Parts: sequence; C-alpha cells; structure tokens
Amino acid sequence: MKGFNLEKQLLFYGAYHHDPVNIGIHMVCVPILLLTGFQFGSNTPDLLKSPGFMKLRNLPLNLGTIAAITYSGLYITLEPIAGLAATPLLLGAAAIANKATAKFGAKATKLSVLIHAVSWIAQFVGHGKYEGRAPALLDNLVQALFLAPLFVWMEILFKLGYRPDLRMKLEEGVRKELKRLAALKEEKSVRDLAAAGGKGVEEK
Repeated sequence: MKGFNLEKQLLFYGAYHHDPVNIGIHMVCVPILLLTGFQFGSNTPDLLKSPGFMKLRNLPLNLGTIAAITYSGLYITLEPIAGLAATPLLLGAAAIANKATAKFGAKATKLSVLIHAVSWIAQFVGHGKYEGRAPALLDNLVQALFLAPLFVWMEILFKLGYRPDLRMKLEEGVRKELKRLAALKEEKSVRDLAAAGGKGVEEK
C-alpha cells in the first residue's frame, strides 16, 4: 500500500530534517513530546474495558495507552522489526505516564504542559535557525505527528548499523529532494523578479 511505504514516509520527513543540529534537537524533543502527550491522554477514563493484567502494568485503556498501542501498530506495519523493537518503549512510556498521573494528578499534567511547550519551541527554533525550512507538520499535520517518533527511532537504529542500504537510499533521496526544492525556489525568485520588473516598466 502506498501509504504504508516506509521509504516514502521517511523520505517525506527526512526532507524537512537534514541539518545535524536540528536532527539532534528532534532526537531529544520528540520522545519528550510523545511521553508528555501520553500523559495528557492518561487523564481520560478508560475508553475500553481494560484486562486486569494491563491495569497491573499501569496500562489502563485510556487515551494515552490507546495512542501508544496505535503508534506501535502503525510502526510494525511500516517496519516490522523496528516496530516490534519500539513497542516496549512505547508501552513503557505510556505506563510511566499513567503512573505519574495516578500518583501526582494535576501536578504531573502541569509539568507536562510546560515541558511539552518548551520542546515545541525548541523544535521550531531548530527549523528556523538551522534547517531554514518550516516544520513538516505545516504541510501534513497527521503524517508528521505519527512519523516524528519513527524517524527518531530509525535514526538511532541506523547509527547502530541497522539496514545500511535503506539509510543510503534515504540520504540520496533527501539530497535529490533538497536539490529539487532549491531549483523550484530559484525559479520562483526569477519569476518574481521578472514580474516586479514588468510592473515597473508599466508604471513608467
């Protein structure tokens, strides 16, 4: 299925994240955003009846836990090995979020809101100052939100030597996409200059 093509999805996200500093910012902030997002969802009641063993593991089926399961399912569909490896981390993050909410209540949520906001600001700074391009979420919000944690996870796996062939293909694909975007930007600048010149002649 076109929508479940791992290379296509990572290429979309990678074209917005090629600067090393910006990538580093995202590798720190994206997991924080995901964890705090799960914490927000942990404030909801159980949306489905939770099996007893899940409650014992701090995984009641509230919005936070369901979100973690959804991310896991999506990632397993896109990349089975990487997705399965990420699943304990995703469910572990949801369990931590649920436990924090159960223990600290509104205090946990207030802290999550603060950390969440700072992490978003840091990412926008990364895009504006280092990447020189707007975040992917401005073009496709849902796709970007689901891809960001997978992108970070794949970056970690790539550094550990996982699927070097895919890493090389993605790096080459990103370079081509950046060249294409630079050419389009240059063409637009030429058209804008030509239009401005034509307007000046008419006014004379």
